Amino acid sequence: MPLTLVPTPIGNLEDMTYRAVNVLKYCHTILCEDTRTSSVLLKHYDIHKPLMSYHAFNEHKILNNIIEKLKKNEHLCLITDAGTPGISDPGFLLVRECIKNNISVECLPGATAFVPALAKSGLPCDRFVFEGFIPVKKGRTTLLKTLANEARTLIFYESPHKLLKTLNDFNTYFGAERPCAVSREISKKFEETYNGTIAEALAYFTQKEGKGEFVIIIQGKNS
Repeated sequence: MPLTLVPTPIGNLEDMTYRAVNVLKYCHTILCEDTRTSSVLLKHYDIHKPLMSYHAFNEHKILNNIIEKLKKNEHLCLITDAGTPGISDPGFLLVRECIKNNISVECLPGATAFVPALAKSGLPCDRFVFEGFIPVKKGRTTLLKTLANEARTLIFYESPHKLLKTLNDFNTYFGAERPCAVSREISKKFEETYNGTIAEALAYFTQKEGKGEFVIIIQGKNS
């Protein structure tokens, strides 16, 4: 049986696909980033399966145990708190180990925060670079200097308490007049996207406290 990566809603619980619900209902065990968070979703869809914690702090420790279960023909599903496993969430390590052990892996299509944010940004979306969360300290300046000359659209994730620092750094390294779009709370009740220059976005969110996870889309240099 395969390991199945199952995307979960990034906000609205109705964003779950029929296929995802059925796969979760008929697998043997569900690997969860946070069992408490996942339990809310699973209860909503009347899914009752054994849960096993799998997150950034234990993935190395329990990796072999999971591989052994898969070798015994158990069908395991991996979900995270929100979005597609492996995209700025745990998943890569397990998938790589499955491939090494000739265990099949499938990934269902589903929610990923940066796709709707990019599509509605009004910025070029035919060619882009996804950077996810940039380093807090080590390597941050080097990365920003490199990306300053990137011609493709740039995509970043950021948390609320680091948003202003990151926008300020973008202002410094990419230029105040570079167009951007900053989205938060995608698919939720208070979804919001701010379109403007980096300097304008910095000023806007300095005055308005932003909650929820952010997706920052920045136009590439000279694009």
